[in-house]
Amino acid sequence: MDETLDEFRYDKGMTVERPQRLKRLPAEYYRGEAWVHWVCTIDGRRTGWLDARFLYKMRELLTHAAFRYQIACPIYCLMPDHIHLLWAGLADDSDQLPAMKAFRLNSNDCLKRVGHQFQLQPYDHVLKDHELERGAIESTMEYIARNPERKGLVKTDHFQTYPYTGCLLPGAPRIRLFGEAGWDEVWQTLSFLKRTACFRRPDPKYL
Repeated sequence: MDETLDEFRYDKGMTVERPQRLKRLPAEYYRGEAWVHWVCTIDGRRTGWLDARFLYKMRELLTHAAFRYQIACPIYCLMPDHIHLLWAGLADDSDQLPAMKAFRLNSNDCLKRVGHQFQLQPYDHVLKDHELERGAIESTMEYIARNPERKGLVKTDHFQTYPYTGCLLPGAPRIRLFGEAGWDEVWQTLSFLKRTACFRRPDPKYL
């Protein structure tokens, strides 16, 4: 079963039973240049934690995770009771499972200060071969970007104005998802990051 199925059913107003522990694909599916759509839900679907300060802190924590675990986040969307993250591995040594564990642990430290925390586990969907074409990935990114529109947080076709949607590509802070270049700038930056020395195999003598 798709790991994100329950999340998407909830978005459509359906009641579902959530297992105590989600089953994951084997660990190797989350390594290398994998693409994974993660959904981290606030415990109890509580609201009241999302503001500009948390966005700023989340981007800082996401930056640390990106550099340490060699990932990029072409799009994120923070909703009032959950967050969406699309992560892309940048190198053979990229590993999203420990990256997500570290990101959630550090984010929970911030959330607990205002009386919130994430649910026990995040949902995930590892993009399959037929979902890895550029057009398919862009459709996934648009799906994530339109979450505020579907929830009535912005007017129809004004999802670009939602203040808690963006991207985080290491070393490229000026990229804007909905600029004149569209997704082209995102793809060009991802290609550069995969080639750059910063994300090549680490030197064993420093491990």
